[in-house]
Amino acid sequence: MTPKSPVVMGVDPGTATTGFGVVTEREGSLHALAYGIITTPATESLPARLVTIHEALTGLIAQHRPDAVAVEELFFARNARSALAVGHARGVVLLTIAQAGASLFQYKPAEVKQAVSGYGGADKRQVQEMVRLLLNLDDLPRPDDAADALAIAICHMHSRMVGIGY
Repeated sequence: MTPKSPVVMGVDPGTATTGFGVVTEREGSLHALAYGIITTPATESLPARLVTIHEALTGLIAQHRPDAVAVEELFFARNARSALAVGHARGVVLLTIAQAGASLFQYKPAEVKQAVSGYGGADKRQVQEMVRLLLNLDDLPRPDDAADALAIAICHMHSRMVGIGY
């Protein structure tokens, strides 16, 4: 019996848009199984938006049954309001992962950039292009939040391959 290929979900938390990307490894190369975004209307209350994120992510985890879920660590933003909003979404993401019983791994933004592009200070476009190349996609993954989530999943796959991950 052939061993199951590992499945990793990357999540890029945000209140307005939460990106997700699901990656697996087969025969030595990485493949995107799914990617996209969870959006919440700005007209809804914060609690309602957080419920939307929780319910959608719960469904995605149940659908893809990842072996691990990787999330980017919160960085210190210049804008305290946006950092707080991301913190709310990130808290809901962490709770959802814990409730699902999935293995959680967290990476700093520079670690994700380093793992994907070889340079911890890479810009968004460089990261997107490397995600496209590493996953053999025809086009750049869009929107940015989905590309970031794929990069987070790739970072974990690379960490796993060198024995750091699960």
